[in-house]
Amino acid sequence: MQYDVVPSTYEQWRHCITVECGIPLTPEYIAQRLSIWQDEKTQETTRFRGLYGDAHWRAVISWFERAQKEAA
Repeated sequence: MQYDVVPSTYEQWRHCITVECGIPLTPEYIAQRLSIWQDEKTQETTRFRGLYGDAHWRAVISWFERAQKEAA
């Protein structure tokens, strides 16, 4: 299956995280990432928004929230 460099769907994002990067979407990891992405003042979030834009930033938050629900 071919994927874009920057994921544009939940399925692509999940594949990128879990398969390409080998990171398990554990409840702890999801909570840690959400705490950063939902804080607009962190340097990481500011940098990410500058590189990928607000629409993608919001999409990533929604994908982490979906993964959080699935992990529960």
